[in-house]
Amino acid sequence: MPGDLATLIDDVIDREGGFVDDPADPGGATCWGVTRAVARANGYAGDMRAYPRAAAVDVYRRLYWLAPGFDRVATRAPHLAADLFDTAVNMGAAVATGFLQRALNALNRGGRDYPDRPVDGKITPRTLAALDAFLAHRAPGGEAVLVKAIEALQGERYLTLAEHRPADEAFLYGWLANRIG
Repeated sequence: MPGDLATLIDDVIDREGGFVDDPADPGGATCWGVTRAVARANGYAGDMRAYPRAAAVDVYRRLYWLAPGFDRVATRAPHLAADLFDTAVNMGAAVATGFLQRALNALNRGGRDYPDRPVDGKITPRTLAALDAFLAHRAPGGEAVLVKAIEALQGERYLTLAEHRPADEAFLYGWLANRIG
Protein backbone atom coordinates (compact mmCIF):
# COMPACT_ATOMS: atom_id res chain seq x y z
CA MET A 1 0.00 0.00 0.00
CA PRO A 2 1.24 3.53 -0.69
CA GLY A 3 1.93 4.09 2.98
CA ASP A 4 -0.23 2.56 5.64
CA LEU A 5 -3.56 3.94 6.81
CA ALA A 6 -1.86 5.95 9.55
CA THR A 7 0.25 7.69 6.90
CA LEU A 8 -2.79 8.37 4.70
CA ILE A 9 -4.59 9.92 7.68
CA ASP A 10 -1.51 11.96 8.66
CA ASP A 11 -1.31 13.27 5.09
CA VAL A 12 -4.97 14.35 5.17
CA ILE A 13 -4.56 16.02 8.53
CA ASP A 14 -1.42 17.83 7.30
CA ARG A 15 -3.34 19.12 4.25
CA GLU A 16 -6.37 20.12 6.28
CA GLY A 17 -4.45 21.76 9.12
CA GLY A 18 -5.78 22.68 12.54
CA PHE A 19 -8.78 24.83 13.38
CA VAL A 20 -10.37 26.73 10.49
CA ASP A 21 -13.63 28.66 10.41
CA ASP A 22 -13.79 30.19 6.93
CA PRO A 23 -17.10 32.01 6.40
CA ALA A 24 -17.06 30.97 2.73
CA ASP A 25 -16.97 27.28 3.67
CA PRO A 26 -20.49 25.85 4.02
CA GLY A 27 -19.05 23.09 6.23
CA GLY A 28 -18.42 25.67 8.94
CA ALA A 29 -15.79 25.28 11.63
CA THR A 30 -13.39 22.38 11.18
CA CYS A 31 -10.40 21.05 13.01
CA TRP A 32 -8.00 18.59 11.41
CA GLY A 33 -10.47 18.62 8.51
CA VAL A 34 -13.35 17.26 10.59
CA THR A 35 -16.45 19.45 10.50
CA ARG A 36 -18.31 20.45 13.63
CA ALA A 37 -21.34 18.42 12.43
CA VAL A 38 -19.26 15.24 12.04
CA ALA A 39 -17.52 15.81 15.38
CA ARG A 40 -20.88 16.29 17.12
CA ALA A 41 -22.38 13.23 15.41
CA ASN A 42 -19.45 11.24 16.79
CA GLY A 43 -19.82 12.36 20.39
CA TYR A 44 -17.61 15.45 20.63
CA ALA A 45 -19.35 18.33 22.42
CA GLY A 46 -16.44 20.70 23.06
CA ASP A 47 -15.00 23.73 21.30
CA MET A 48 -13.75 22.81 17.83
CA ARG A 49 -10.53 24.73 18.54
CA ALA A 50 -9.73 21.98 21.07
CA TYR A 51 -10.88 19.01 18.99
CA PRO A 52 -8.37 16.24 19.71
CA ARG A 53 -6.23 15.04 16.84
CA ALA A 54 -6.77 11.47 18.05
CA ALA A 55 -10.52 11.92 17.63
CA ALA A 56 -9.96 13.07 14.04
CA VAL A 57 -7.78 10.03 13.36
CA ASP A 58 -10.54 7.78 14.70
CA VAL A 59 -13.20 9.51 12.55
CA TYR A 60 -11.06 9.15 9.42
CA ARG A 61 -10.37 5.49 10.12
CA ARG A 62 -13.96 4.54 10.92
CA LEU A 63 -16.02 6.79 8.63
CA TYR A 64 -13.77 7.26 5.62
CA TRP A 65 -11.82 3.98 5.46
CA LEU A 66 -13.62 1.09 7.17
CA ALA A 67 -17.29 2.09 6.77
CA PRO A 68 -17.14 2.61 3.00
CA GLY A 69 -15.03 -0.54 2.54
CA PHE A 70 -11.88 1.04 1.18
CA ASP A 71 -9.91 -1.43 3.30
CA ARG A 72 -11.32 -4.15 0.99
CA VAL A 73 -10.33 -2.14 -2.09
CA ALA A 74 -6.82 -1.74 -0.65
CA THR A 75 -6.20 -5.49 -0.69
CA ARG A 76 -6.69 -5.37 -4.48
CA ALA A 77 -5.55 -1.89 -5.47
CA PRO A 78 -3.80 0.08 -2.71
CA HIS A 79 -3.18 3.26 -4.72
CA LEU A 80 -6.81 3.33 -5.78
CA ALA A 81 -7.93 2.87 -2.16
CA ALA A 82 -5.71 5.75 -1.05
CA ASP A 83 -7.22 8.00 -3.72
CA LEU A 84 -10.77 6.95 -2.82
CA PHE A 85 -10.03 7.68 0.85
CA ASP A 86 -8.83 11.20 0.10
CA THR A 87 -11.79 11.83 -2.20
CA ALA A 88 -14.17 10.55 0.49
CA VAL A 89 -12.71 12.89 3.09
CA ASN A 90 -13.28 15.86 0.81
CA MET A 91 -16.52 14.87 -0.96
CA GLY A 92 -18.07 12.04 1.02
CA ALA A 93 -17.63 8.27 0.85
CA ALA A 94 -20.71 7.69 -1.32
CA VAL A 95 -19.43 10.20 -3.89
CA ALA A 96 -15.98 8.59 -3.99
CA THR A 97 -17.48 5.12 -4.34
CA GLY A 98 -19.87 6.38 -7.00
CA PHE A 99 -16.87 7.67 -8.96
CA LEU A 100 -15.33 4.19 -8.79
CA GLN A 101 -18.55 2.54 -9.92
CA ARG A 102 -19.01 4.98 -12.80
CA ALA A 103 -15.42 4.44 -13.94
CA LEU A 104 -15.74 0.65 -13.74
CA ASN A 105 -18.96 0.77 -15.77
CA ALA A 106 -17.40 3.00 -18.41
CA LEU A 107 -14.26 0.85 -18.65
CA ASN A 108 -15.91 -2.57 -19.04
CA ARG A 109 -15.83 -2.45 -22.85
CA GLY A 110 -19.57 -2.47 -23.28
CA GLY A 111 -20.05 -5.20 -20.70
CA ARG A 112 -17.66 -7.65 -22.38
CA ASP A 113 -15.28 -7.77 -19.41
CA TYR A 114 -17.92 -7.72 -16.64
CA PRO A 115 -21.47 -6.41 -16.35
CA ASP A 116 -22.38 -2.86 -15.43
CA ARG A 117 -23.40 -2.45 -11.84
CA PRO A 118 -25.67 0.13 -10.24
CA VAL A 119 -24.00 3.35 -9.16
CA ASP A 120 -25.24 3.27 -5.58
CA GLY A 121 -22.20 4.66 -3.74
CA LYS A 122 -21.59 1.41 -1.84
CA ILE A 123 -18.70 -1.04 -1.96
CA THR A 124 -20.58 -4.32 -2.31
CA PRO A 125 -19.48 -7.78 -3.46
CA ARG A 126 -20.64 -6.76 -6.98
CA THR A 127 -18.43 -3.67 -6.91
CA LEU A 128 -15.47 -5.74 -5.75
CA ALA A 129 -16.16 -8.39 -8.40
CA ALA A 130 -16.18 -5.69 -11.09
CA LEU A 131 -12.94 -4.27 -9.70
CA ASP A 132 -11.34 -7.72 -9.67
CA ALA A 133 -12.43 -8.37 -13.25
CA PHE A 134 -11.20 -4.97 -14.40
CA LEU A 135 -7.82 -5.46 -12.78
CA ALA A 136 -7.52 -8.97 -14.26
CA HIS A 137 -8.36 -7.74 -17.78
CA ARG A 138 -6.27 -4.57 -17.60
CA ALA A 139 -3.12 -5.67 -15.81
CA PRO A 140 -0.58 -4.31 -15.21
CA GLY A 141 -1.72 -0.67 -15.63
CA GLY A 142 -5.38 -0.92 -14.71
CA GLU A 143 -5.08 0.49 -11.22
CA ALA A 144 -3.32 3.62 -12.49
CA VAL A 145 -6.04 4.14 -15.10
CA LEU A 146 -8.76 3.85 -12.44
CA VAL A 147 -6.96 6.41 -10.29
CA LYS A 148 -6.84 8.78 -13.29
CA ALA A 149 -10.56 8.25 -13.90
CA ILE A 150 -11.40 9.00 -10.25
CA GLU A 151 -9.26 12.13 -10.35
CA ALA A 152 -10.91 13.27 -13.60
CA LEU A 153 -14.36 12.90 -12.04
CA GLN A 154 -13.16 14.65 -8.91
CA GLY A 155 -11.76 17.57 -10.91
CA GLU A 156 -14.97 17.90 -12.89
CA ARG A 157 -16.97 18.02 -9.66
CA TYR A 158 -14.72 20.74 -8.23
CA LEU A 159 -15.16 22.85 -11.35
CA THR A 160 -18.93 22.36 -11.24
CA LEU A 161 -19.03 23.37 -7.57
CA ALA A 162 -17.12 26.57 -8.33
CA GLU A 163 -19.33 27.35 -11.33
CA HIS A 164 -22.53 26.92 -9.32
CA ARG A 165 -21.42 28.54 -6.08
CA PRO A 166 -19.12 31.52 -6.63
CA ALA A 167 -17.89 31.38 -3.01
CA ASP A 168 -16.31 27.99 -3.86
CA GLU A 169 -14.02 29.70 -6.35
CA ALA A 170 -11.92 30.64 -3.32
CA PHE A 171 -11.24 26.94 -2.75
CA LEU A 172 -10.91 25.69 -6.34
CA TYR A 173 -7.18 26.30 -6.75
CA GLY A 174 -6.36 24.48 -3.51
CA TRP A 175 -8.69 21.58 -4.36
CA LEU A 176 -7.04 21.12 -7.74
CA ALA A 177 -3.50 21.63 -6.41
CA ASN A 178 -3.79 19.49 -3.28
CA ARG A 179 -6.43 16.85 -4.02
CA ILE A 180 -5.73 15.70 -7.56
CA GLY A 181 -2.60 13.95 -8.77
